[in-house]
Amino acid sequence: MNWKKSILSVFLIITFFCYGQNSDKETTEHSDSLKNKNIAYVIFESDTLFSIYSNLGPYSPKERAASIIDKLELLSKSQSFDADSFNLADIHNLTIINYSHHMIMGISNEEAKMAGYNKAYLAENYKEIMAESISSHIHDYSLQGWIKRIGFTVLLLLGLIILLYLIRKLFKWINAKLVDYEKNLKRKRRNIFRYLAPKGPESFFLFLSNILRFVIIIIILVLYLPLLGSFLPWTKNIVERFYNYIADPIKFILNGLLDFLPNLFYIIIIYIVARYVVRIISHLANEVEKDRIKLKGFHKDWAKPTVNILRIIIYAFALIFIFPHLPGSDSPAFQGISIFFGVLLSLGSTSAIANIVAGVVITYMRPFMIGDRVRIGETIGDVVEKSLLVTKVRTLKNEDVTIPNATIINTHLWNYTKNAKDLGIILHTAVTIGYNEPWEKINQLLLEAAKRTKLLSKDKQPFVLHKGLNDNYVEYELNVYTSQSKKMVQIYSDMHAQIMDVFRKANVEILSPLYISTRDGNPSTVPPDYTPDTRNPVEKVIDKVSGKNNV
Repeated sequence: MNWKKSILSVFLIITFFCYGQNSDKETTEHSDSLKNKNIAYVIFESDTLFSIYSNLGPYSPKERAASIIDKLELLSKSQSFDADSFNLADIHNLTIINYSHHMIMGISNEEAKMAGYNKAYLAENYKEIMAESISSHIHDYSLQGWIKRIGFTVLLLLGLIILLYLIRKLFKWINAKLVDYEKNLKRKRRNIFRYLAPKGPESFFLFLSNILRFVIIIIILVLYLPLLGSFLPWTKNIVERFYNYIADPIKFILNGLLDFLPNLFYIIIIYIVARYVVRIISHLANEVEKDRIKLKGFHKDWAKPTVNILRIIIYAFALIFIFPHLPGSDSPAFQGISIFFGVLLSLGSTSAIANIVAGVVITYMRPFMIGDRVRIGETIGDVVEKSLLVTKVRTLKNEDVTIPNATIINTHLWNYTKNAKDLGIILHTAVTIGYNEPWEKINQLLLEAAKRTKLLSKDKQPFVLHKGLNDNYVEYELNVYTSQSKKMVQIYSDMHAQIMDVFRKANVEILSPLYISTRDGNPSTVPPDYTPDTRNPVEKVIDKVSGKNNV
């Protein structure tokens, strides 16, 4: 046996010098990890006394630790416990720790070697630990121990109450000083705090003071409650369990945050890149909008909507790249919620998407600009705002009408401003005249009325069209040019007034399209001031003599 031990020692020395310090450290860590797999702990009254490293005969470390704990609990309930009754005895290769004549545990050479101590020293140490622990337990649960525990608990509770009272009094005094100080600050005219302080009924400094007071109270309670509950066994367990409930989620969150830090850097970098790309595009669009940069075939009014579309696309791609780096993105719950919200968004945004698509089409078709006088369906007014979703029109009565872009795409649109300056917009109105009036005369009268109308173009002459030959009348249409598209209502009103005035002076009757005159000898509908005297000379003399002219 001695030559085998000598060979083993030589082999270990050679291995030590071959692999050096690092290899020895790795080997020690490896052996420690192997030992730790079978380690068991002797726990008595929530206190870990020592560890069991190896088997003893057929008993594993866990079985040995459970047996020792049972024996210690049995001794702690004994009324005649005496710490001096612990003794040591050597039997073969074991050192036995006994209480009186009852064996508590045995320690082998292998276990002492694994623990890193001498067997005799380790046995003496374990004996002292068990004796002291049981003595302390018996003393704590004696009448004197209970009185001491309750006394310390009451004193600590009173101390906590006094401490909270002093904090309350202190902050009451501080709050009074802060309120006076803030009032003095606000009285000063040249004080920037008057503009920075939030508006509200409560003092801003008082609000901050209350927050600080609650934070201090919470910190005191967190630090004080474990001490307060450490004297009584049932309160000790409750406090420990409560703090475990708090500590476990905090540990989980902190560990999650630490694990999330690498992904957070990815997210920050992706966001910064996307943001600066958007800023560059926005700057270029601003230059295009101000005519500092000109792109062939690209209108300057396209710049802003194009930037908005590109911004959505860029941030959408950024979100796609960020999504895999979000915490829990690969979990089924997160994916299920994402699908759920995606379905809700797709079902609830059908009309919104239709309006957005229509808004994009309208933007690049350019059927109207901001400020144009338009007619959309039955709405006539000026365009005051257009976006991807809706277009706002201010009517002639100063009413703001919001029209969805999808509605504009699906209906007719009249733009009265687009060609008004270059070509001139043609305003037209129709009159119906009987067949008894020569058309040359009607044309002349209509052109005269147009000549008298204000705000019409002088370089483009008005003209008359014969629109229809109906059963009882002829329909004439007067067409005039104007560049004042936003004054259409005033021009129409003036033109109609001039037509009525000219026709009345010319003794020409304007028949309504639904009016049919039956000539049965009744007077004409021409105004009486302009009605011609159709009597023969003899009738005129008779009426004058009889006095009918004066009736």
